[in-house]
Amino acid sequence: MLKIEIIKAYFETEDKKFDLDKSLMLSGKLAGVCYNIEGFNNLKDEDPEKTKRRITLTKSNGHHSVYDHIYMTLNIVDIPKILAMVINNEKEYTTSEKSLRYTPVVSGADSIISEKEAKLYAKWMEIYKDKIKKAYGDIYNDKKIEKLAQENSRAIVTVFMPTTLVYTVSLRQINYIVSYMKRYIDEHDSNNKFEVKLSKYMQEFIDNIDELNILDEDLLKNEKDRSLSLFGKDLDKKEIYYGEVYSTVYRVTFAELAQAQRHRTIDYKIELTSKKEYFVPPIIRDDEKLVKEWLNDMDSVKDVTPIGELITVYERGTYENFILKCKERLCSAAQLEVMLQTKNTLTEYYNALVSKNSDLASDMEKYTHGARCTFSGFKCSSQCKFKEGINLSRKI
Repeated sequence: MLKIEIIKAYFETEDKKFDLDKSLMLSGKLAGVCYNIEGFNNLKDEDPEKTKRRITLTKSNGHHSVYDHIYMTLNIVDIPKILAMVINNEKEYTTSEKSLRYTPVVSGADSIISEKEAKLYAKWMEIYKDKIKKAYGDIYNDKKIEKLAQENSRAIVTVFMPTTLVYTVSLRQINYIVSYMKRYIDEHDSNNKFEVKLSKYMQEFIDNIDELNILDEDLLKNEKDRSLSLFGKDLDKKEIYYGEVYSTVYRVTFAELAQAQRHRTIDYKIELTSKKEYFVPPIIRDDEKLVKEWLNDMDSVKDVTPIGELITVYERGTYENFILKCKERLCSAAQLEVMLQTKNTLTEYYNALVSKNSDLASDMEKYTHGARCTFSGFKCSSQCKFKEGINLSRKI
């Protein structure tokens, strides 16, 4: 069951709840800094009624940035991975998250994971360990091979698999996120199993946050009519463009997107498709029988929305921030799927720049020769000396 507790907040009560009143009072004083000649020191001991009037004013006129001065650190236990992705897409946060790449998959009476998922996960763990050892046993030791097998096998498990994260966020932002969730709950498709399940967990999240006294009715109003940034519609119809800014559309798994989301300067939207398709790990693609077996097993658990299901992603950003993404993801240590997609986007981007004689093409060219260790001026602190990793042709 999803559970949230406060690790540390700007203000908190003896019973480990959030002291909303004190937080609002400090924010109200901070709101006066912009026009007070003597600054904050002259506001520390002002008449509380004056502070309260300023709080009312800032809330009513939408000047909510003062409530971003108040931060809290939350320990969020057993949050479904997809819900963690939802809040992570809102960008204004710091998170330390337990990796699902190396988390054992087990079923049980109170587990979200079904017995079938656990059995299929265990089955493919052995298959992937064998395939990886045969192909890369001279590169990786048994411990590393097991981790890579886990990473590939967990694709068959639901994206609602629980994880744990420590999440630091401002008072304004957590209220805004809750308001977006409320909208999602109100507008979700009751005939869509994914949306029904996600709405249920969003309500659990909201109930936990409310129990901690974090919510303020004025900050929850969502007067700008915003919604959760992760979800989009008709994404396959979006324009693909490459220049000083760029936008592109592709299909990847939830696992790839979770890796890509770490680049918070880049925007991502997703859309699930009615036709279910799944990522096939390159390590088994040369075995037609295994590929067929993998796809059949994935399809047998389609109702749980497996992590390895392909979704449509719409990505937007600037040239500079995409290059920063390349400097992180074009590496033998990066998750394979995000490396492959970054490489594909880089190739498309470069070809588009060349075709229209863009001045950016000559700059991007120096990033097209392999992994980041081949980039001009980049110094690798831990050289892998892995040929397939460096030329971006690895299968694991």
